Amino acid sequence: MNNYKTSHQIIYGQRILPIKRVESFNPDEWEEFIEEWLDLKKSTYVDVERLGGAGDKGRDVIAYSSDKKTDNYSWDCFQCKHYDNALKPTQVYVEFGKIIYYSYLEEYPVPNNYYFIAPKGCGTSLSMLLQNKSLLKNKLIENWDIYCKDKITTIPIILTGEFLKYVEDFNYEIFSKIHTKDIIKEHRNHPNHLIRFGGGLPERKKITEKDIPNKIDNSESRYVNQLVLAYGSDCGESFQSLSDIETKPIYSNHFARARMSFHHAEQLRNFSRDSLPVGTFADFQNEILQGIIDIVEEEYESGFEKVKDAEKEARKIVISSNPLKDVSVINDRSGICHQLVNDGEIKWIDKDDK
Repeated sequence: MNNYKTSHQIIYGQRILPIKRVESFNPDEWEEFIEEWLDLKKSTYVDVERLGGAGDKGRDVIAYSSDKKTDNYSWDCFQCKHYDNALKPTQVYVEFGKIIYYSYLEEYPVPNNYYFIAPKGCGTSLSMLLQNKSLLKNKLIENWDIYCKDKITTIPIILTGEFLKYVEDFNYEIFSKIHTKDIIKEHRNHPNHLIRFGGGLPERKKITEKDIPNKIDNSESRYVNQLVLAYGSDCGESFQSLSDIETKPIYSNHFARARMSFHHAEQLRNFSRDSLPVGTFADFQNEILQGIIDIVEEEYESGFEKVKDAEKEARKIVISSNPLKDVSVINDRSGICHQLVNDGEIKWIDKDDK
């Protein structure tokens, strides 16, 4: 071995590539993974629904292109198969049969597209059928009695009469496959990707003074007003706006630092939203809240002193389990104090009329 090994490698071993990791999913995890991937396609689909299980009538995950409450809604079907081998025709003839049979009964419209998705993909034989629709139709009819007749419902489905004509006239162009590697590549944009596959958080952009807008947005008004009140309580003056503190460096300098830290915390919130599961940032924020709440609830003669004590305590809090600990900086922690005020969770001064 010519390379240094990290502590992470010693504890957890060599990282498993996502293309191999999906092979260890159980069938439910595989369907959940596909559903997550489809959640990223909101510009294409209006809704995604997972039906996999008994009674799904041949539909594992459905992606609707139009309102599903209408009679002839538009939809795509994603058939999720999880086997130890690449899919063979004999493993999926019944799936062709189900979608054809239930659409014949008008249980649902014929989908615009029907995709087979499996960790190890489709084998050569099945791929050839998906490329040659005429051959696919002939093979399905030829193998109907073996793989479909008694496998769709408890009552044998005989290939005869009007139903046979429906099978012969069916649009086999809807059937195709999607490569797992392409799904994994797109899934990287999902907040659950790192939870499923690891690999570490992406780099976080540094914030400098030039990144902070000169004009204070209305969305910042609550924490800004609370700071103005806190400054006023410190010197016994009735400050009404930020312009009242411009000639008082002790307050104006603190406000500049507070606003910088607030925007750090907001950036961390957005970073978490884009990279980690829902609730990760809320948990991080709650750790800070629990660490400063006694200070917040304590009586202080000066609101400014309370602010500074809370900021100081927040910067000392050790967060050991939340994944954001690896990308957070000191400014995030003091910034979360102001973020909690802005979110209405805490106050520095009770008489906030603004």
